[in-house]
Amino acid sequence: MQKRNEVDKNGSDLIEKMFEAGVQYGYSKSKRHPSVSSYIHTTKNRVDIIDLEKTSAMVKEVSAHIQNLGSQMKTILFVGTKPEAKEAIRSIAEALNMPYVNARWIGGTLSNFTEIKKRINELEKYQKELTTGELEKFTKKERVVLSKKMERLEKYYTGLLGLKKTPDALFIIDPKKEHIAVAEAKTMNVPVIALLNSDSNIKVVDYPIVGNDASVPAIKFFTTHMSEAYQSGTSINK
Repeated sequence: MQKRNEVDKNGSDLIEKMFEAGVQYGYSKSKRHPSVSSYIHTTKNRVDIIDLEKTSAMVKEVSAHIQNLGSQMKTILFVGTKPEAKEAIRSIAEALNMPYVNARWIGGTLSNFTEIKKRINELEKYQKELTTGELEKFTKKERVVLSKKMERLEKYYTGLLGLKKTPDALFIIDPKKEHIAVAEAKTMNVPVIALLNSDSNIKVVDYPIVGNDASVPAIKFFTTHMSEAYQSGTSINK
């Protein structure tokens, strides 16, 4: 009985924290994707309110999965390019020493990784030469041209530095916006974990969490929660 009460309390605490973060706010009813209808608690002023009890169950399932990935030291590629997600995605990836994409998804990142790896290697080589002073072998004009080229590579590939192979999973904020990443993941049989709002198709995600994906506090809540889950998994092997 005491254990049951502890479980209930933990569930209530999770729901309360999600409520405080504004996780319950969906989009307008007119934007609702039919696949998420069963996850909507009610509609107020034409805005869908997400059922946090159901979201809580999803969070627990996804957390367990991410903890398992952590216990196996698997690589997760974090993706979130919308303004509200950029900082949270970068922060969780850097905290876990994982790759990330928060500027723009480059087509072929998964489906044509061989070519993407060439860009990553090129950027790594440039940064190494910049540190060691090897760029001095180029003329001033050549260095200016090279610098401009590298600026673009840094914008889109900095988060991918160190990625040596196809990741074991993707964690995505808003799979509707990141539909190209989702499609590539499906092609490459890479599982997709995603925070999605009421306008997204839940069926394209392997491990979905229905919640507010357009709010900084809500996104930060989930990235923090998942970071803790992964770290708890890695601690198992220590």
